[in-house]
Amino acid sequence: MTVKLQIIGGGLAGCEAAWQAARRGIEVELWEMRPGKMTPAHSTGYLAELVCSNSLRSDSLENAAGLLKHEMRRANSLIMQVAERCRVPAGRALAVDREEFAAGITAAIEAEPGIRIIREEVQEIPRSRPVIIATGPLTSPTLANSLQSFAGAQYLYFYDAAAPIVTAESLNYDRIFKASRYGHGDDYLNCPMNKEEYERFYQALLAAERHPGHEFEKEAIFEACMPIEVMAARGPDTLRFGPLRPVGLIDPATDKEPYAVVQLRRDNLAGTLYNLVGFQTNLRWGAQEQVFRLIPGLEHAEFVRLGVMHRNTYIDSPRLLRPTLQLRTHPQVFLAGQLTGVEGYLESAASGLLAGINAARYIKGKQPLVLPSTTALGALIQYITEPSHAPLQPMHVNFGLLPPLEQKIKSRRERNRALSARALAAIVTIEEFSGN
Repeated sequence: MTVKLQIIGGGLAGCEAAWQAARRGIEVELWEMRPGKMTPAHSTGYLAELVCSNSLRSDSLENAAGLLKHEMRRANSLIMQVAERCRVPAGRALAVDREEFAAGITAAIEAEPGIRIIREEVQEIPRSRPVIIATGPLTSPTLANSLQSFAGAQYLYFYDAAAPIVTAESLNYDRIFKASRYGHGDDYLNCPMNKEEYERFYQALLAAERHPGHEFEKEAIFEACMPIEVMAARGPDTLRFGPLRPVGLIDPATDKEPYAVVQLRRDNLAGTLYNLVGFQTNLRWGAQEQVFRLIPGLEHAEFVRLGVMHRNTYIDSPRLLRPTLQLRTHPQVFLAGQLTGVEGYLESAASGLLAGINAARYIKGKQPLVLPSTTALGALIQYITEPSHAPLQPMHVNFGLLPPLEQKIKSRRERNRALSARALAAIVTIEEFSGN
């Protein structure tokens, strides 16, 4: 009798897990509650809908995110395949047309004969069959309570925020120039500010009204996805050394480096929509339009999406998960995605990839894989599941997670390349990672 794998959650992690398991001969049921029941952040019924940025970050082997992508490609990642088809210009980063990306993932999953999609909410974790829980940071309260009861999970949380999106035709191109930093193409729109313009924007941002938080929830902002107004409150130059840094950019109107720069990144293939890079926010919607129109070039911007902020939930993985992504107390239960404490689209999809491979191996009676810490994915999973890292803080993939090289290399660029070469050499030797 075929043992079916139940996957709860149709986001990046759940879809990648389903794809990997099905391609290894496992019959999969993928349960997704949308569109019947929506979350505070989603707006469609597509699988793998991107709700924050449209960027999967760097594609270079000098960057840990680029290395992780190459490792995922080794395992024939569905997310990577569709992302390549839907990519939009973004310099050395891999950014996608978010609607085409989600539609492409949905079509691929629907066409896979080994996967059955069930559009219903799961309220209880099954105890008699293998399951992957990949419900993401917006796990429904009912299922979250079931998981807490099932595993004794102590939930941690932080707040995540999404940036606004504007229409290209509403921008003032007399004040905007095209360029990527340090001359790497012209994929970004840049809104330069002089000192006076920056200070006016900065003061307005500090004074703008925010959405109030719930009194019963402790505010816990994740550093890598910090609202622009929270960052600004740390000091007048914080933004100029962060998302508004002008380094590597020359304004052709003045032939000088601006005092500050707001960058816009293409959000769809047609180039009709752009998002404000690094402008995650919890300002009230009216305040957002008023403040952000102080940015040169955005004086009459049409906002098709304003910034939103929502609570992200993740479990105490160092105490609960094995490095195979199995619950320590219930090996038939796997977890994947941001619920585990990995942070970011790419990391979520990669954890789903490993969970799908390991669930398939578990069903076939094989030992689940523990990836070496010299690989980007192995190092990331080791970090979130290592008991010494409790209490856990959500983590992006980065080279600091990998063990150091035997030889010392002073150049960070060359050192990162060497770390990537070592990781890819290790991945190639793991036949089970890409095979059946």
